[in-house]
Amino acid sequence: MPANDTSRLSRLTAILNQLQAKRMVTATALAEKFGISVRTVYRDIRALEQSGVPILTEEGKGYYLMEGYRIPPISFTETEANALITAQQFVLKNKDASFVKAYTDAIDKIKAVLRHTAREQAEMLSSRTAVSESSAAVHTSNHLAILQQALTGFNLVQLSYQKPGEDKTESRTVEPFAILSTQDNWLLVAWCRLRNDFRNFRLDRIRQVIVSEDKFKPHELTLEAYFKKTWK
Repeated sequence: MPANDTSRLSRLTAILNQLQAKRMVTATALAEKFGISVRTVYRDIRALEQSGVPILTEEGKGYYLMEGYRIPPISFTETEANALITAQQFVLKNKDASFVKAYTDAIDKIKAVLRHTAREQAEMLSSRTAVSESSAAVHTSNHLAILQQALTGFNLVQLSYQKPGEDKTESRTVEPFAILSTQDNWLLVAWCRLRNDFRNFRLDRIRQVIVSEDKFKPHELTLEAYFKKTWK
């Protein structure tokens, strides 16, 4: 296969990966990412459509894949696999058990699609990589995964929350807005319906999480704007 054809095939695969990874992507963004002209992007998108990929266009916004369309991962390069294996060592030190389990399950699936030699190399790297604890303090939780789903699904959440220095808990109904990681803890940033304002909740102080089927209206505030507002 000529070099130009190989290069284009790699680019078409990369464009498809971008479409799978993002809700919507513009021709301009694709052109900038791959160092090609917008006209070339149009040709590449047309080539993918002709090969049977169901790409939809929203006028003035960009391209996206038809709901439900997925292709299995083709392969991981050695450096990509190594990056994921190394990240796992950081995750294993994480303070939320649900997050550790989800990431470990994902890594097992990734290892399953690696070639035999790459899998052996990944296992060796995993056994030769260590991450030290950042703090002697022990703060654990098991709520990150369910709160992530509530955040992306815009579901109201009822928390049973223990304040610092107190044995009793209090109930709060909140609208999950963001999740932050500090050196020792995960923090849920949420709109508290009791206080009628944003509040931070440490996950290790949450005793129970009940996710409601009731939805809340998504906040128009961005995380960057929230930080600016908080710092002021």
